[in-house]
Amino acid sequence: MVEQIIILVIFFFSVIIHEISHGYIALLNGDDTAKIMGRLTLNPISHIDPFGTIIFPLFLFLIHSPFIIGMAKPVPINPFNFRDQDKGMLTVGLAGPLSNILLGTIFALLVRFLPAGPGRDIFLFSAYINYILAFFNLIPIPPLDGSRVLAVFLPYNIRIRYESIERFGIFIVIIILFLFNIGNLLFTFTQAIVNPIAGL
Repeated sequence: MVEQIIILVIFFFSVIIHEISHGYIALLNGDDTAKIMGRLTLNPISHIDPFGTIIFPLFLFLIHSPFIIGMAKPVPINPFNFRDQDKGMLTVGLAGPLSNILLGTIFALLVRFLPAGPGRDIFLFSAYINYILAFFNLIPIPPLDGSRVLAVFLPYNIRIRYESIERFGIFIVIIILFLFNIGNLLFTFTQAIVNPIAGL
């Protein structure tokens, strides 16, 4: 039980780092919206989203889902403040997943140098969690980060239609997760990357 609590804490911390990374890169691109709204902070209260942080993960837990996915409150950005709008959207979109890949790699490297035991298992699962967060968010369905990246490369008229499905996006993501067993695919892919880094 203690291990699960620690892993949940690391999971939430990883999601917060993900969101702060979006806000910080937006700031570097000229948009200080996240900074003004107090979102460039490690204070978890500032990042809790009632649906994404509490209701959705609890729902998955209650139905005995093989995977638990959650999210923090998205960091607000205003792309009209970016010095270069396309570059801003691209770098901000990639910032969150890349922060999780960096964290996951650090956790995996720690596993390599730790003896077998609960501590090592916690770091291994933390590495898995961060890589899964990165890959999940790179799915190109609005409002996930992958859609921000893909949209930059689409012609304007197609981009507008593509981005317009954002209000239905989370429901599309949920349906795809269950219909195509995306959770297991993400975990299998993650293991193939993390295990060699961790020396397993």
